[in-house]
Amino acid sequence: MSPLLLGLGSFPDQPGGVNRYGRDLHCALAERGFGVRTVTLGPSSVPSEGVTIAANSGDPLATRLRRYTGRVRSLAAEADVIDSHFALYAFAPVLTRSLRGRPLVTHFQGPWALEHLGGPRSPAVHAKRFVERVVYGRSKELIVLSRAFRRILVEDYGVAPWHVHVVPPGVDLQAFRPKKPGAARRALGLPPTSWVAFTVRRLVPRMGIDVLLDAWQGFAGEHDDILLLIAGEGPERERLEKSVEELAIANTVRFTGKLTEAELVAHYQAADVCVVPSLALEGFGLVVLESLACGTPVIGTDVDGLGETLVRFEPDLVVPRGDPVALAERLGAAETGLVPLPDSGRCRTFAQSFSWDAVVERHEEIYEAAIRPPRRVRPRVVFVNHCARLSGGELALLRLLPALEQVALHVILGEDGPLVRRLNETGISVEVLPMGDAARELHRGEVTPGTVPGKALLDTSAYAIALARRLRRLRPDIVHTNSLKSALYGGVAGRLAGVPVVWHIRDRIAEDYLPAPAVRLVHAAARWLPSAIIANSRATLAALGESEVFRSVVASPVVIYDSAATGDPDGRHSEFLHVGMVGRLAPWKGQHVFLDGFRQAFGHGSESAVIVGAPLFGEDWYEADLRRRAQVLGLDGRIVFAGFREDIWTALGEIDILVHASVTPEPFGQVIVEGMSAGLPVVATDAGGPAEIIEDGVDGLLYPPGDADALANRLRGLADDPALRARVGAAARESSKRFTARAAADRVTWVYERVLARG
Repeated sequence: MSPLLLGLGSFPDQPGGVNRYGRDLHCALAERGFGVRTVTLGPSSVPSEGVTIAANSGDPLATRLRRYTGRVRSLAAEADVIDSHFALYAFAPVLTRSLRGRPLVTHFQGPWALEHLGGPRSPAVHAKRFVERVVYGRSKELIVLSRAFRRILVEDYGVAPWHVHVVPPGVDLQAFRPKKPGAARRALGLPPTSWVAFTVRRLVPRMGIDVLLDAWQGFAGEHDDILLLIAGEGPERERLEKSVEELAIANTVRFTGKLTEAELVAHYQAADVCVVPSLALEGFGLVVLESLACGTPVIGTDVDGLGETLVRFEPDLVVPRGDPVALAERLGAAETGLVPLPDSGRCRTFAQSFSWDAVVERHEEIYEAAIRPPRRVRPRVVFVNHCARLSGGELALLRLLPALEQVALHVILGEDGPLVRRLNETGISVEVLPMGDAARELHRGEVTPGTVPGKALLDTSAYAIALARRLRRLRPDIVHTNSLKSALYGGVAGRLAGVPVVWHIRDRIAEDYLPAPAVRLVHAAARWLPSAIIANSRATLAALGESEVFRSVVASPVVIYDSAATGDPDGRHSEFLHVGMVGRLAPWKGQHVFLDGFRQAFGHGSESAVIVGAPLFGEDWYEADLRRRAQVLGLDGRIVFAGFREDIWTALGEIDILVHASVTPEPFGQVIVEGMSAGLPVVATDAGGPAEIIEDGVDGLLYPPGDADALANRLRGLADDPALRARVGAAARESSKRFTARAAADRVTWVYERVLARG
């Protein structure tokens, strides 16, 4: 295969991550037998085989574009695929057909327009954005270094996620290798005993060097014999040097200027830590791999791909962007050993996982896909959800998506939030298409005749149209809605875009849950908006009423307790009984019934209770009411309100009996299955999903919803009979194995097949 790479500048004469990456990719492809050629800009003091210098970066723009395009035209005929690394220099070849019909693959190294300093509305920004959109729109496949940049490419530029590939870079493990710090310091003339921090950045605002200097001032005031080395050039250097004087830290800070590659390696080897304080637009952070390959740990910010990489290596190396106090504290903890840095061997081992062999292999696959697009074998499914908060439906979605291995996935959310971060961590493509607050925050109780705010209706209608427009660009095979609200606007958008819609209903559509007008609306919509309906229980499905639409029950997937990873749940028991309830704080969830039942069961005994969870949708008043109720019942000192906790297994491991207390039928009840999986005896309401999950007296106990007396009787029975608790808990653990993500994914995939087979 013969790729033609379109570069930006010639490394090392023109430093920078894009130029280094282009040089290294060219060399890696050539070493593995590819007939690779590169067109780039000079000057270049070191001629490289297969690299053509089209013009110099200092030439007038018109001259650069004309000469660059001419070189591309002459070399494209011999290439199988064109691989662009900078949109500007691919723009003219794309428009003038200089690529000679060869497929274009584009490396997205960052939003060029957003890096412009003239402001978002300047003509230059609009021109750059136009250039980028043309090039990205004509590209068969696109490559990014991180999931964060995939999101930018999809969300800000409208690129279809099916053609965006996350391929982390490699690192030259021969050039960047460990060496004893003492030898490196002697070669550089650095003090042998100082604690040395090193940063190498282009000196521009988004690199955060001013934040590092502020942090260094705070750090230097409490530590002796330290030194900060700042390498690189840029328009900010003079201002930063003045800042060093003003902060009175000139005796501990040195600017080294531009470094040769050998000098760069020596500085990594000599440092105790490398600092990457970026504020924005960090696609990966090649300096991280270079430093780690030299055995030197890195402290960096939570920006884009930089944060992704460091979290994967060691989360406590990441600090919030733009926070000099947090950075100073982390530097101090590293210097004193309070929070030790990873050792040289561990740093090197992590860097070794980023091999150029793997990078070249992925590029070959992507080039092949661009040259000979494969026949589509996996359906493309866009999942839609109105919110990004971690409620039950969102957690179920997080568990389901990784198991859908036979599907190409993309998620569109109506807001930013924790769900976006969790999806990114899982590697799932996600974008935020912002929804107006009036529509997103509309509570189900407001859906009554004449009371739905007009702004909410307008926002919802506008959003459905915007989503339909986005779906037409993405061209998925199926739209899968994950919430009741998204079922309505997503169903309309899918119909407008001509895409079949699968509703995933997790709420009971009944008048004890929704106002009657809302129930009638959903029942009517269920007859014509979706092509298929998935419900999380038979009770949920029955509440939807009759229709001709294909319907199926798919139990929500639940993470099954792993004692090897989480610890032995049987170690939870102590002298006193601990009873708990886990879930969102909301009146219909019945925490007030739990308090009443606990008080009736145990009076003024030694037993204790915990309520884990927080209000999510404007129901803070209910938490305050619960706290007052606990006081009135005399439970002070015996009841803990633990708030929201992500460490569900730790929370479950601290209790002996789990209670579910919803006063209206629960559609499913994920926490019930989680408690069963942890080997807990669960006391749940005998209605809705819980009644389908639990066999009363076998793998759990049931009681009538809202009946505090019955709940108290069940609790006393378990408290008085340890053998019963053990027997029910063991049976519950076995029963919970029915609710795996794999089982749910197989069932959902089967529904997709039915929908697609019906056309």
